[in-house]
Amino acid sequence: MSIKSDLWIRRMAQQHRMIEPFEPGQVKLNASGGRLISYGTSSYGYDVRCASEFKIFTNINSTIVDPKHFESGNFVDFNGDVCIIPPNSFALARTVEYFRIPRKVLTICLGKSTYARCGIIVNVTPLEPEWEGHVTLEFSNTTPLPARIYANEGVAQMLFLESDEECETSYKDRGGKYMGQQGVTLPRT
Repeated sequence: MSIKSDLWIRRMAQQHRMIEPFEPGQVKLNASGGRLISYGTSSYGYDVRCASEFKIFTNINSTIVDPKHFESGNFVDFNGDVCIIPPNSFALARTVEYFRIPRKVLTICLGKSTYARCGIIVNVTPLEPEWEGHVTLEFSNTTPLPARIYANEGVAQMLFLESDEECETSYKDRGGKYMGQQGVTLPRT
């Protein structure tokens, strides 16, 4: 198994639509020349952007968080360029990019250091072989202060690991419950 380079990422994005929309280089400035948290292709990964739709966790109902019976009413929907996450809370978002993972590839996501150095943790489970969709992102604000997340800027890096053999059963073969997800997707059982 090996990690894939920028050359492979560009080729897979252009020939097999692995990432859409796709940025072949690193974008660090906006149209007016202002600094961004970078996104796009890096040496051995792809930095994804966060879309402008968020679900911010709230405990106004004083319920218990249960992954088998998750209550959608525990979230407040928000659309905008900047999301404020309350102290010691979290928000869900999605990537701007839509992914189509090849059968011999496992994709791992790691948060960008710019957010990690501020106490904001980005969590995503691995993207399994032949999974496709928008990636649901979870931002945990581990600080006692409100935290900002910037839409349409880099938030995490995807690393692509290619196996030397094809898996017997892919995510698509299993009929995975998050296959083809669009938008911010809550837990499913």
